[in-house]
Amino acid sequence: MSKQKMPSPKLKLNLYQELLGLEDALFSLIEHEDAIVAIVYEVTMPNGKKFILKICEQNRHFLREVYFLNALKDQIPVPKIIQTIEPNAERYGAILMEYLPGQVLSEETLTCELAEEAGYELARLHLNSAQGYGDLIIKESLSRDPKADLLQRFDEGIQECEPHLPSSLLNHCRHFFHTHLHLFELVDGPCLIHRDFRPGNLLADKNKLLGIIDWASARAGFAQEDFCSLEMGEWSTQTTIQAAFLSGYETIRPIPNFQEMMPLLKLSRSAAILGYLYKTGIYNTSCAKLHQSHLHFLETFIEV
Repeated sequence: MSKQKMPSPKLKLNLYQELLGLEDALFSLIEHEDAIVAIVYEVTMPNGKKFILKICEQNRHFLREVYFLNALKDQIPVPKIIQTIEPNAERYGAILMEYLPGQVLSEETLTCELAEEAGYELARLHLNSAQGYGDLIIKESLSRDPKADLLQRFDEGIQECEPHLPSSLLNHCRHFFHTHLHLFELVDGPCLIHRDFRPGNLLADKNKLLGIIDWASARAGFAQEDFCSLEMGEWSTQTTIQAAFLSGYETIRPIPNFQEMMPLLKLSRSAAILGYLYKTGIYNTSCAKLHQSHLHFLETFIEV
């Protein structure tokens, strides 16, 4: 689906303030160097109470976020939805949600205790079978075959990279991916997955995990996909942190066989992220660091 053409939501913030009855609130933009699919504000009321406003530039991201926050609110720690603004031809969809105290985790603030708790919550997410979700609002990403979905996402990502990257690099990527499709025989699922499960999407305070955020990419898939960030070093290179994460996970369900599938999943993840950055034109501006890290991965993975 093509991106809607409309003024930047930043320039129309007063519209969202009016629709939500928040004209007297203070809005502060929350900026993250790898935030690429939404604009997020911290909202402070005159009485000091806080909320989070997330404005989604693509309809499917809005629908997924709303769907998963509602579906999982009594199962794992996610922020509660206060109010939503449906997207239309004049505006992006927006979600006003509760403000969770604490800070977004980083490699520096991640402890073994938090890693174990994160693994525990990820396993609880994976307990949710994708069956029975296909007729609901996010049908397009829950009813499809996860293997076909991953293959399509990889091919789309590579196509979006074509005007920017050497054909030799992309051809090597295609060859490796399509000659290793037999690894799909190892998949654990389909189940509900986050698809960007990493410290940057976890909120914690005083060594306690308080919330899992950013569900715009969640869908039906297989459990191994959510171990991709762990294997790509986005959690920590410390073996104690990784062991704690896996220990927490296996208290709920068996750890899936993710290491054999990981080359395929890493390749798919980097191709999809690079493709999106090229498509949206933010690869050399706000997301330059993210772009360089995934480009470096592709180049070293294929050994070009």
